[in-house]
Amino acid sequence: MSFIGNILWFLLGGLIMAILWFLAGVLVCITIIGIPFGIQCFKFAGFVLWPFGRQVDVGHFGFGGLLGNILWILLLGWELCILHLILGLILCITMIGIPFGIQHFKLAMLAIVPFGARITH
Repeated sequence: MSFIGNILWFLLGGLIMAILWFLAGVLVCITIIGIPFGIQCFKFAGFVLWPFGRQVDVGHFGFGGLLGNILWILLLGWELCILHLILGLILCITMIGIPFGIQHFKLAMLAIVPFGARITH
């Protein structure tokens, strides 16, 4: 079932969201200081392509991760989070879109705290 969900996700918006995550990574990699943030964006761009069948476990970070998450939220994370929340709410209006909306809510959580987040199967 997750294979079919991933194919539909890819065709109906997953590719666009992955491109946005990738572009955010390119944007922050322009500076040397932003490279760790860009690496997170690139890592999660792949996750955004195929989210069904995988879970996000948030909250495994130390002081460096906490500092990175605070900077992330201030500079880039809130825009991506709001975008995922809006798309999730729009998709949850219909019965068919609920699984896709739930995936967007999962990705919104990831967009807020990417440092220390683990992706599990």
